[in-house]
Amino acid sequence: MAASFARLPTAAKLFLLISLALLPIGLAMIWTARTGIDRANAALDQRAKEQDRAASRAIESLIARNALALRIAASSALATPDANDCEEARRSLAIAPAVSRTFSIEGPDGSEHCNTPEFRAPNGARFAPPGGIALWIDPVGKALFVRVGVVDGMATNRISFAEVASAARDVATDIVGLQVDDGINSTAIIGEQSNERIRRAHATMHDIANGQLSVRVTVPTQRLSAGEWLILLLPVIMWVVAALISWLLVTRLLIRPLRRLERAVATYDPSAGGFTLPRGIGPAIEIESLGQAFARSVERIESSEREMGEALEGQRRLVREVHHRVKNNLQVVASLLSIHGRNVTGPEGKSAYAAIARRVDALAVVHRNHFAEGEDNRGIALRSLLTELSAGLRGSAPESARQTSIMLDVDSAATTQDVAVAAAFLVTEVVEFSMLRLAAAPIEITLRRTSELTARLSVESSALTEADAGDKDKVQFERVITGLARQLRSTLDLRLGRMSVDLPVFPG
Repeated sequence: MAASFARLPTAAKLFLLISLALLPIGLAMIWTARTGIDRANAALDQRAKEQDRAASRAIESLIARNALALRIAASSALATPDANDCEEARRSLAIAPAVSRTFSIEGPDGSEHCNTPEFRAPNGARFAPPGGIALWIDPVGKALFVRVGVVDGMATNRISFAEVASAARDVATDIVGLQVDDGINSTAIIGEQSNERIRRAHATMHDIANGQLSVRVTVPTQRLSAGEWLILLLPVIMWVVAALISWLLVTRLLIRPLRRLERAVATYDPSAGGFTLPRGIGPAIEIESLGQAFARSVERIESSEREMGEALEGQRRLVREVHHRVKNNLQVVASLLSIHGRNVTGPEGKSAYAAIARRVDALAVVHRNHFAEGEDNRGIALRSLLTELSAGLRGSAPESARQTSIMLDVDSAATTQDVAVAAAFLVTEVVEFSMLRLAAAPIEITLRRTSELTARLSVESSALTEADAGDKDKVQFERVITGLARQLRSTLDLRLGRMSVDLPVFPG
């Protein structure tokens, strides 16, 4: 986690640190806001439940009021002999407030004595004993019927669904659904609407009238408005805004100027001229001072590099002169050896002078190519080295081997001076041994890349054959080339007519 945090941009680090620093306050604010929201929602839910109960009580009160008024009116009418039952009951109900005046009076067996003109015979009528009450609904007639039992008969009145809905809405203005069930029929007096408001509604089933009716009241559960949510969540919003403002200020005042300075440094080209700061690097004075200090540092570095370049150029000239003088001295030594070798009368002395001269000349060839390496820093080119070395060996060959052919098949490769010296001496030893041992035998020198960093140097000649155990020259020759191969840190591969060794080279 620490490594991941360290890789984040500074602006992101600052935002996280500020957020963590304000986290306790933010959590307290969130808890406070959440508690307030829960309390407000609980209050709204309680209000919806109270409206449910109030609506069911209002319906039950309507039924009780109608039953009581009807019982009194019917008892009075039936108790008066030779009187019109319905007229007497109508006069009695006229003085009762908020009751239905649509009724009928029946005998104990349910036969109808009289009714008001508006009264229609109910469907599914139920019997009510004296002192009892019976309730049922008529979905077709859209009415609730209340039948009370009195002495010598029964009385039934009709309460329309509109009156039931009005009674419920008088105490629960937000009611959106009302359903009444008498155990046989179930009717929606106020139909529920399918909308977003109803999907957040609270519905409760209440049993009224001693369980004869079940009333399902649906009241929408209100929720906080957007403005109320904003007020409750204002502390949390302030926490987030504070963190964002801090991040924005640091980004504009610190991070963005630093990035502009970084781009200017990254695109700076010493060969194009001096370092120039971008215009309007930022409002922070410290960033501007940093940029100016960096410009001064770049100027001092450029001045120092110019001085170092001049000193390096002088050193390069000096090294070139040293290389040139060493090469000339080696050539002078080779010439002196050649001159003195001509004055020697014995064949062994001449052969010794020639052998020494060939080795000095091989060293001069390597040094000359090393001088070229210092010019372009690409290493000593083995193709040029072996070509020049082969020409020199043929020129310094004994009279009997002047017609010996040296064939070259060399890949392009370059190596260091140490490897080139050992390789040149190795080729010189093998070619000289072949010329002196079998003058007419052709010699083939090949160089093949075996990998990106290695090449295989091979010399083939029919003179490189097995010799007698007492051949001292062959033993001395193998000892020398084995030592040279060891200097190259390679294993010498000696086969019939062929000698090979691996050389380290530079990548192609």
